[in-house]
Amino acid sequence: MDFTLPVPDLAAERLGNTDTPGVWHFDSGLPGRALMLSALVHGNELCGAWALKDLLAAGLRPRRGRLTLAFCNLPAFDRFDLARHDASRFVDEDMNRVWSAERLDNPTSSDRRRAAQLRPWVERADWLLDLHSMHEPGAPLLLTGVLPRNIALARRLKAPQHVIVDAGHKDGVRMRDYGRFGDASNDDACALLIECGFHGDPAARGVARDMVARMLVESGVIDADDVPAGWRQPDAATQRVLEVTDAVVAPSMDLRFSQPWQGLETLEKAGSEIGRADGRAIVTPYDNCTLVMPSLRQLKPGVTVVRLARDYAG
Repeated sequence: MDFTLPVPDLAAERLGNTDTPGVWHFDSGLPGRALMLSALVHGNELCGAWALKDLLAAGLRPRRGRLTLAFCNLPAFDRFDLARHDASRFVDEDMNRVWSAERLDNPTSSDRRRAAQLRPWVERADWLLDLHSMHEPGAPLLLTGVLPRNIALARRLKAPQHVIVDAGHKDGVRMRDYGRFGDASNDDACALLIECGFHGDPAARGVARDMVARMLVESGVIDADDVPAGWRQPDAATQRVLEVTDAVVAPSMDLRFSQPWQGLETLEKAGSEIGRADGRAIVTPYDNCTLVMPSLRQLKPGVTVVRLARDYAG
């Protein structure tokens, strides 16, 4: 699929209105939730940057509580090259795997140093929506983590159609799971990650704006009437909630899929072959197994290449 989403000009937005470049903070002065909207955790995922740029251009301000907008990995974004857009995902290491005190206290890479700058803003947020896009074309996916409060919030948002209950990655903690967002006892600390579609699809910008609008209203930071015309898309007719049970992690560079999976295929029989790694078959572990975000674009040992899921029973 061609990359046709334009690259946003962030000359003004990257300045921010705080001491942290790229971070905007607005305080209503009235009680309410602190909502953080984050984009560009990966420098080639432009739809979220467009959504935050559009929000600033619309002049939206919180009626109650506080609103923080973060253009996150600006050093990676500055490396964006349409001919090699995957190369600007990060500078030294994936910023969405460094969200633990151990790694943030030891910022040895460009991406960790930038995450450490953003850390205080993440820590003071009550709710978080992290805006992402995907390596391959596919339907939008809302990733909740495993906490019931996030799954309940996803259902209240009524979009997108597919909600993914997932435990994260073995190679590091995501922003969405950092600190109290990963604490089962902290009932009001909700965090969601939206995969808006393919990186270069202009439709991903519309999905990002729609999800931003839904989160702003559901958090109580603004009223429904404040949402700019054209931002809200129709609710999903139904939502399918899928629970990730397994992740296929590349043991080496010798891994291939059996066919060009697009994602959300449900394979009826256990033992169906997905691909092969190091000469051995990779098969589905149970009946009616759904493939989530299959991609070999970032293939290297230790990287998750596809997740395996079933209908959520909760």
